[in-house]
Amino acid sequence: CKLFRESKNHDGKYLQIDGRFILITNGKQITDLGPRHFWQYFPPVIQKNYGKWKYHEILKPGLLVHVSESGDKVFTIRAGGCRFMTVEHVRELCEIADKHCDGYVRFTTRNNIEFMVETQDKAEALIKDLMSRKHVSGSYKFPVGGTGAGVTNMVHTQGYIHCHTPATDASAMVKAVMDGLFDYFQGMTLPAQVRVSMACCLNMCGAVHCSDIALLGYHRKPPIIDHDVLENVCEIPLVVAACPTAAISPSKTEEGKKTVKIKEERCMFCGNCY
Repeated sequence: CKLFRESKNHDGKYLQIDGRFILITNGKQITDLGPRHFWQYFPPVIQKNYGKWKYHEILKPGLLVHVSESGDKVFTIRAGGCRFMTVEHVRELCEIADKHCDGYVRFTTRNNIEFMVETQDKAEALIKDLMSRKHVSGSYKFPVGGTGAGVTNMVHTQGYIHCHTPATDASAMVKAVMDGLFDYFQGMTLPAQVRVSMACCLNMCGAVHCSDIALLGYHRKPPIIDHDVLENVCEIPLVVAACPTAAISPSKTEEGKKTVKIKEERCMFCGNCY
């Protein structure tokens, strides 16, 4: 192991052991700290030329080349990925990386998958392999594209699969939209790169307002209260605290049961309360 850095209060030292940062205090390991160091996930050619890249070019949709001061090159193949992947899909992805890239693969912030190789011949062979893999329905598993003046991969929020506030689901809408834009994903015929995003509610954990085109699902009505069951199924203080605009306040029914009331003019339809 090697010393990585000292802690701010000098109470212990962070050691890098097998790629992980371990906090050592009084000779004892206290805890693992964070993920493995990013350096070990770089292909050797990127480690060798770290900070020495001169320029990059887009050779064709989905294929980039970075050239370093030493003359070394890295060819990056970008393929569209889905946000929710099955275990089988991830294993196939890893199999491709092992076969062509010595196991190195990375994801972009828009859920694209990038494979890195050192020669153009390897890049072309990898592209051919990716485009040959299809789902039973005939659609591509790993469509190559998303670079330059075209449509890059579409990002979206969780939808019904995980979140409790969505007004609509994400996956079906994103699939339908990208089917319509697929030719632009595989080409570079637009004036500039276009980013499309989709959010299932206006809380927008995906920050869709930062994209060129945003699709947004939103609730259109204030919450409806069932006073008979509210006290039994909800913690009323948490319901009141969940509202960002203070539209919900404690109340009581005519029979004296605890409930809440809604100031409809203050509701912003975020869905946090249900």
